[in-house]
Amino acid sequence: MPRPRSSSRRKPAARDNKHADLSGEVPRVSEEELYARLPALLAPLVLILDGIEDPHNLGACLRSADAAGAHAVIAPKHHAASMTETVRRIACGGAESVPFVQVTNLARSMRKLKDAGLWLVGTADEADQLLYETDLSGPVGIVLGAEGKGMRRLTTENCDFLARIPMHGSVECLNVSVAAGVCLFEAVRQRRTAPKAP
Repeated sequence: MPRPRSSSRRKPAARDNKHADLSGEVPRVSEEELYARLPALLAPLVLILDGIEDPHNLGACLRSADAAGAHAVIAPKHHAASMTETVRRIACGGAESVPFVQVTNLARSMRKLKDAGLWLVGTADEADQLLYETDLSGPVGIVLGAEGKGMRRLTTENCDFLARIPMHGSVECLNVSVAAGVCLFEAVRQRRTAPKAP
């Protein structure tokens, strides 16, 4: 006999994660506070996300950003995922350690980052230059767009360089959080192997 349907459907809850501790505070950093901090950093590393709407992807990007030592993750306030319990659980502590800065106008924020001395490298499947041929050892912002749509036009136009991750199989692109990890840790690799200043 079929089970009667419940009239009140429960909303799915975020899965428990033994690495997630939601007791910590999420750092509150304004856009202006971020710009004020950048000059004191030797080689700022910032992750810029354009139109990432899936909270699981945002959480995974924050986790990778923390692991790579990124100084901030920047995303638009509108048409993008915001900080939620699900994001924090997926980030496994990254949301509590990496400032997540939501901005009203991403293109304007990118221009301010360039004024602060950062080079902005956007990821695009159509780029001629490979990620591994791109200098990520200095002050840099790595820009990723939503899966399928990629970066918006103004976001692309505000990048200094475009680079692509080489794909050798049948799939056309990586999940955005995986791509973020690849890009961030290529920056880490380059910084570890770069010649030290005398």
